[in-house]
Amino acid sequence: MLDVRKLRLLRELARRGTIAAVAEALAYTPSAVSQQLTALERETGVPLLERTGRRVVLTPAAHGLVEHTEAILALLATAETDLENAARALSGVLRIGAFPTAIPAVVTPAIVALSTEHPSLSLTVVELDPASVPDALRTEAVDIALVQEYDHVPVATHPGLQTEPLLEETVYLAARRTRSLTSLRDTPWIAGTPGTLCHTLTIRACEAAGYTPQIRHHADDFGTVLALVAANQGAAFVPELALTTPPPTVVLTPLPIQRRTHLAHRRGTANHPAIIAARTALHSAARNTPSTA
Repeated sequence: MLDVRKLRLLRELARRGTIAAVAEALAYTPSAVSQQLTALERETGVPLLERTGRRVVLTPAAHGLVEHTEAILALLATAETDLENAARALSGVLRIGAFPTAIPAVVTPAIVALSTEHPSLSLTVVELDPASVPDALRTEAVDIALVQEYDHVPVATHPGLQTEPLLEETVYLAARRTRSLTSLRDTPWIAGTPGTLCHTLTIRACEAAGYTPQIRHHADDFGTVLALVAANQGAAFVPELALTTPPPTVVLTPLPIQRRTHLAHRRGTANHPAIIAARTALHSAARNTPSTA
């Protein structure tokens, strides 16, 4: 009988590439991960890992087992959902992951509604950069989360996760005066830290306009970004949800660029009663945001 916990470790090794990375993500020690994977090889009776010095590579048999693991985990999640549906009232813990600009406008109204309708459900909100959401869901750090994509930065698909559209909003060009995107070739830019979607959007949108942006400042908080624009430190892209109180000296020009937010959860949990309740509350809150009103 194969151990699901060991299969999960093998799946994460296929995704992350090193035993150290798996250990860090799942709060194991590297030696414990190695021992569990060695035990899995004994259970299967076939080689799963090829060791080259300090590195390990998955064998073809291991890659096939990882594909089966995705289906197994989805079936287990479905079974847990069926058991929860047999209960009369929602209880337990529901962890919601969200990016900062969505928390005031979407997540907070949703958790107020959930707390009122399901008082036995314990709710936890975790602030996440959208790029880290897939890992947070896969490692069960959160149960449902908001992910986003921009025009020019489409979202990647992830096996084992299921997504659905939540809302769309316009992206604005923030500058000290009305400008077109093409006229900002020699203007400094304010962008998110490298690796974030906002940073990638700045580069790709400017490249589509015919130039590489000169990024002077990196900031992930849009309040900070707008303050830097107001201080004449450069131009920036700002999504609609972040424009609650823009500085009066900042001119906002709507662009033909959209930011789309999706709900994401582990495959097999869509009909879990807590996930259904969260999906319903989040969709209701999203319909009442200025960008979708």
